[in-house]
Amino acid sequence: MGKNREVIDRKFGWRDKLGYLFGDFGNDFTFILSSSFLLKFYTDVMGISAAVVGVVMMVARFVDAFTDVAMGRICDRTGATAAGKFKPWILRMCGPVAIASFLIYQSGFADMPIWFKTVWLFVTYILWGSIFYTAINIPYGSMASAVSAEPGDRQSLSTYRSIGGTLAGLIIGAGVPLLAYKTDAAGNTVLDGGSFTFIAGVFSVLAVGCYLLCYLLTTERVKFSSEVKQKKENSSVFVMLKNAAGNRALISIIAASVVMLLAQLTMQSMANYVYPNFYGNTTAQSASTITMVIAMFVAAGLAKPLAERFGKAEISVVSNLLAAVVCFVIFFIRPENVWMYVALMTLCWLGLGMFSMVNWSLITDVIDYSELKNGIREDGSVYALYSFARKLGQAAAAGVSGGLLTLIGYSDATAFEPSVTNGIFNISTLVPAIGFLLLALILWFWYPLHKKQVEANVEKLKKKRDENV
Repeated sequence: MGKNREVIDRKFGWRDKLGYLFGDFGNDFTFILSSSFLLKFYTDVMGISAAVVGVVMMVARFVDAFTDVAMGRICDRTGATAAGKFKPWILRMCGPVAIASFLIYQSGFADMPIWFKTVWLFVTYILWGSIFYTAINIPYGSMASAVSAEPGDRQSLSTYRSIGGTLAGLIIGAGVPLLAYKTDAAGNTVLDGGSFTFIAGVFSVLAVGCYLLCYLLTTERVKFSSEVKQKKENSSVFVMLKNAAGNRALISIIAASVVMLLAQLTMQSMANYVYPNFYGNTTAQSASTITMVIAMFVAAGLAKPLAERFGKAEISVVSNLLAAVVCFVIFFIRPENVWMYVALMTLCWLGLGMFSMVNWSLITDVIDYSELKNGIREDGSVYALYSFARKLGQAAAAGVSGGLLTLIGYSDATAFEPSVTNGIFNISTLVPAIGFLLLALILWFWYPLHKKQVEANVEKLKKKRDENV
């Protein structure tokens, strides 16, 4: 055994991959529900302005600036238990995060005053996203580097994590449009609040089950022993933030994450307006989710061999350029047939899917790079900063979508006017197109960990650990 680490005997395998898959399955039963339907639920069911919902979500991200970093520091400073360093948090927080998510979508309060509904949204959204989701997601994401130290294993975990999120997205994206919409007296397709509240409760129960499977199936092999000693001044938040500010890999991947989620989540949330309002077809929305999942599974099969041959950052650049081109094409040709729109969006998801399959292993590369650069291992803290960036992207998507919907005059009364529906179509295509293009440029010109550099860092870390034997 090395001086600073001990490795558990059971080899990395399918059990770990499936366990890690279920972790993001659980995460995304609440995260995708929020990113895809919270804006729609609060504008159409609760009657709150899209701009107000966007502002609430963006304000919550300022709270995350403290809670994410605090949780990362707690993970780094907490000693390992028999179950591991990160796994116990999954068991502790799976119930609270599921309950908080369910509380957000209480359609029974639809007739309450606007101030009450706004406060309810803010309080429950903070409880879910800034406190409980943070307390389970930071340890879960950090756990990847403890399950295995091998780059190939970590890429497998990244792929299976993305598959878990994709499966949750399939259930939510295909199921909710079929079950939660109804036709009103005017013949329009509208969201039914009571049905949605029930669905949110079911997803919370499923999330708990997935978290428990993650806890039971995964094993933390690589652990910091009690002999690891870090100077007090080197573990302070101030020094951590100072190190982060000078870390090109971390700053660039944070910027990439914000842009990626701005593009992806805008596309997802606007689907709830494009299909029922522009095309008047929620069946196509469900079908588009299925084709999206097919595209993501194709990407999953291609990601690892292509990443090993060309590099993770390199294939991410190409895949995001593909997604950008497709979105621009959709904007300019403006297909009248909804199924043509679905087919083109499937191509976009294929491009985005390739990046999604490698993006979680990119952050483990950044953690390795940070260890070499700063001399200390801070899995939880680095992942916390990355998670905070992802939440900024989520908030930006909600803020941009909400602000632009308000700008084009969207409300219950105008939701089906041609000028508004055309504006919906423009938002759903142009914002993702610009975002994916910018993401490709960041990964190519700013992010430094391309294939040769990653391989060199892996060798340096192996040599460093061998010297401590």
